[in-house]
Amino acid sequence: MASGTTSVALGTAPSFGFGDRLGLATPGHLAALKAEGGSIRGIFAQQSIREMTRTKRSPMDVMSAAIQALDIAGYREKWGSDADHLKIEKDVDVTAAVGFVFFTIDPSEHVDQQADNYDAATVAAKFASVREQTPWTSQYVGKTVKVPAGPTLKFDELAVQRAAVKYGKAIAHTLYLAKYIAQTTKARGQAHEIELSVDETQQPTTLAEHYIIAEQCVKSGMKLVSLAPRFIGELEKGVDYKGDLAKLEKSLKDHAAIARHLGPYKLSLHSGSDKLSMYTPFARATQGLFHVKTAGTSYLEALRVVALHDEKLFREIIDFSRQRYDTDKATYHVSATVAGVPVSKDVKDVKELERLYLELWPEVPAGKGFTKPGRQILHCTFGSVLTDAKLGPAVRSVLVSEPKTYEQVLAEHFGKHLAALRKGM
Repeated sequence: MASGTTSVALGTAPSFGFGDRLGLATPGHLAALKAEGGSIRGIFAQQSIREMTRTKRSPMDVMSAAIQALDIAGYREKWGSDADHLKIEKDVDVTAAVGFVFFTIDPSEHVDQQADNYDAATVAAKFASVREQTPWTSQYVGKTVKVPAGPTLKFDELAVQRAAVKYGKAIAHTLYLAKYIAQTTKARGQAHEIELSVDETQQPTTLAEHYIIAEQCVKSGMKLVSLAPRFIGELEKGVDYKGDLAKLEKSLKDHAAIARHLGPYKLSLHSGSDKLSMYTPFARATQGLFHVKTAGTSYLEALRVVALHDEKLFREIIDFSRQRYDTDKATYHVSATVAGVPVSKDVKDVKELERLYLELWPEVPAGKGFTKPGRQILHCTFGSVLTDAKLGPAVRSVLVSEPKTYEQVLAEHFGKHLAALRKGM
């Protein structure tokens, strides 16, 4: 068994990433994972550079919090650590230095977000400017690939050129950063594995685009263990999946077949928090070859603890978050508005206020896009709350004073996530 104090590369084992923005959630995460039965591996140290900046935490803070909690619990199973959404060399340096082994490359800034909207003439014109960065295009034009137990892909010239325009620079940046990760970890004598995230785009990743992206990564020798496409439908923060679940499952099966054929590597679900309706079809379509990444939902459950033990503070956080939301939501895919939920003073019953701002499991048909605007408002403003001179320490004080409550609400919350995944395996 691996030591509980050292994260390891998990390979293609099914895995679940537990984001922890306060450094206090690991006991609850661990309780949920133990209840699941051990078929899914946990990634306990996980935070993006963006989240660390917003919470004023360092990679060492993130790693140390997870290690300490696991050590106290006497945990001796294999566990992972995710240096999430890395964009530049410095991101790799600071996370590798403290022992992260799972590196998520985020090349979204190099993706042409409007490529799917260009007509043929525009695609051709833009392709001319990326031709030198995409020498692989000639390998695909006119090619037909029958993916075993999956789709038949036909690569016509327009589709290949559009893929080059959309993802060409992103692929080049990914290959460069992956090489840097390999060199950096080798110099440190530590293992590494790579996840590629192309999910933070406005338009879905087509099957042909997935094939091209992944094949170029695999051919380069990259240790690609997981890939996160932009799936069809809407995967907004803090709420369930919005879209047609039957169409989604068909698409997931096709993406998963490509992953098995070219890798195998895991299909990864980002913005995975609270997507309860899609977990079972996701696990079923991937045949257990999956990774799920969550981040903000543990913070939201921390606010549930605040609601239970300090009503005045909970109301202050709501009012503060409503003021910050329109600014803080800029980097998030959300549809909630402050007009969609009442101000705290207009709701006298704290349990009703908790329901309006934190409840997740509405009685509506799965995939129909029910949105809890209050939950999204609180989700997007975590950085402002946690770094506020008054509110941040106050939230932490409640959680430190009530560790069992926090552990229990997290165990229940993530228990529903993991049970839904396990059902599809």
